[in-house]
Amino acid sequence: MSPIDVHVNRNPVSGVVQYVRYHAGKYLVAWHPKSSTENERTTIVVKNKNGVEVLFRQIAGALAKRIKWYVKEHQTVEQGAEFGFIKFGSRVDVFLPLDAEINVELNQKTKGGRTVIATLQ
Repeated sequence: MSPIDVHVNRNPVSGVVQYVRYHAGKYLVAWHPKSSTENERTTIVVKNKNGVEVLFRQIAGALAKRIKWYVKEHQTVEQGAEFGFIKFGSRVDVFLPLDAEINVELNQKTKGGRTVIATLQ
């Protein structure tokens, strides 16, 4: 996300939150390969009704430096509902099961709450 993008983060899947962790860290630029393991970030896992778990991570960048999240473990969440916010940009990584059907193309610009990035089996 760039500083001019909307920075509301939405649940990629409906289900029950299994795991939420905050990790303090550096503030490398968000596109740096090591930013997903070294920068300030949160890691969240949601299990859907079919038992499929999806991990997603908010990652702070050089400008962002402020991650907010609103979900808690054991909370039921709805796909598309807001789960957090990153001030001034950065990135959100979504880790899908290997058998997920990907609905977007590489470098496609997606829109929060509108673009379906994948379909779970």
